[in-house]
Amino acid sequence: MATMITDECINCGACEPECPNEAISEGEDVYVIDPQLCTECVGFHGHEACQAVCPVECCVPDPNNTETEEVLHQRALKLHPDDKTIPVLAALDGNKSRFRNEKAKH
Repeated sequence: MATMITDECINCGACEPECPNEAISEGEDVYVIDPQLCTECVGFHGHEACQAVCPVECCVPDPNNTETEEVLHQRALKLHPDDKTIPVLAALDGNKSRFRNEKAKH
């Protein structure tokens, strides 16, 4: 599922530069995440980078936008067609997908 930012956001901006997909931008009142760009960091990190840096823990899974690891991986490949560091789906591990990282927040 794509990540969303709740109204508890304090507009600190810590999350924006952490997103490998540039999915986070400053909204009218709080930062927002474009669900069409969010890959939950699949292919890049074993955790969601925005969640890891958020001081008020307002980057949370969007219950209205549930997506599989495969869908998120395909999106990452589509968004970064020349990035050779994104492994194939079968080679993802806990360092490149929160789905395979037992320590990641789910």
